[in-house]
Parts: sequence; C-alpha cells; structure tokens
Amino acid sequence: MLELRDVSFRADSENGQKEIISHVNLKIDERFVAFTGPNGGGKSTLARLIAGIYLPSEGKILLDGQDITDKSITERARLGISYAFQQPVRFKGLTVHDLISLAKGKTLTPAEACTYLSEVGLCARDYINREVNASLSGGELKRIEIAMALARSTALTVFDEPEAGIDLWSFGNLITVFEKMYRKINGSILIISHQERILNIADRVIVIADGKVTRDGTKEEVLPGLFTAKTCSVLSGDR
Repeated sequence: MLELRDVSFRADSENGQKEIISHVNLKIDERFVAFTGPNGGGKSTLARLIAGIYLPSEGKILLDGQDITDKSITERARLGISYAFQQPVRFKGLTVHDLISLAKGKTLTPAEACTYLSEVGLCARDYINREVNASLSGGELKRIEIAMALARSTALTVFDEPEAGIDLWSFGNLITVFEKMYRKINGSILIISHQERILNIADRVIVIADGKVTRDGTKEEVLPGLFTAKTCSVLSGDR
C-alpha cells in the first residue's frame, strides 16, 4: 500500500516559492487508480513525488509501511515503484529484447521476451530485434513500455498521460492493453489521464486541482457530471 501523509511540495518561482502540492493525504491500495483534473493542477507533480523524481517539501511517503520520503527514484524502483514518462525515452543502440530483459532483471530468451510483447498486441517477430529509436511510433513505444511494466510486475506502476501523442487507433489499442494489464499485473496501476475511457476502467478516481484532492471515490461516484461541457474545458486546461 502507498500512503501519503500531509505531503506538500514547493518550487521556486519569480515571486519566491510557490506551493504546487498542498497537504495531500492519500492511501492507495486498489488495483487501478486514476488521477485526473485540470492542467497545472498538480497531477504530474504528485506522481513524480510518488516516484521519487521530486522530494516533498513537507510530509511523508510510505510504501507498505516503509518510509521512502527521502529515497531516490532508483531506490524506489528497487523497492517496487515504476514510472512511465508521458513521452517514452528512446534508446539508440538498445533493442526491444534488451529493454524487456532489463525490466525483468535477467537475460530473457527471445521466446520469453516475445511473451510480453504478445500481451500488448505487438507481433513479436517484427519488434523483438528492433532498436528503440525514432523508427518506432509513439503508440508502439507506449505498448513496449507497458510490456516492460508487465515484465517488472512491481508493487506500483505509474503512467503519466499514456494517451499523449498517439493517434486514435493506437489509443483504442492502448485501452485494450490496460484492461489486460489490469487482469495480469501483481500490483497497483496509477494512471494520470484526462480521457474518460481510461477513467472508466479505474477502480478509483482522484481529482487533483490547485494542488489538492478535490474529489475521491469510485468511478460511479466521481465521473457523473465530471465531463459536462464546463468541466471538460477545465480538465483540458481551457479556462
């Protein structure tokens, strides 16, 4: 279980320090949790605090009862937290096979690595030896990243707006992959998203705005009324 106790985060600005996250308290142990809310509301910052990219200005972060507040992203990865960036990193010289083996923590046979690619709907023989470079589309990279998450099978996997930069066809496939991941992963998935189709497969939806939790509950409790014309403009950042 992940627990945030009175977590705040401040960053330097032209007018001194600005509070980005303000006294957030959360306990997360559901299989699939989604953060949503307006752009600039603090969703990605909160996810980066969980992953260890940022360290909180105040408060504590615990994983299964262990205080990880001051631990780095590498230390948290070893403890079982994975983070997938909004724009996946490309690795010149590394193949898809290499990356999935690295995620698993051991050298996999091509057949073993192909099992994970098949889970995300990629034809293994077409991808296993490809370099992770500019020849891969955004949708392909996102699915390879999910295959890596399946291989790692950590306690908590965080995805920052996985729908960003992919076309409608790839987005439809992405939803299918997340539904399959939900059934297979031995841990929790935390996704930051504005997309109603992604929020609809979450067990719990948490709305973050102005650095605070403004709504929190099941999708049945939170989603009705969330996507009205007025709310949609707020979620997309059009104020």
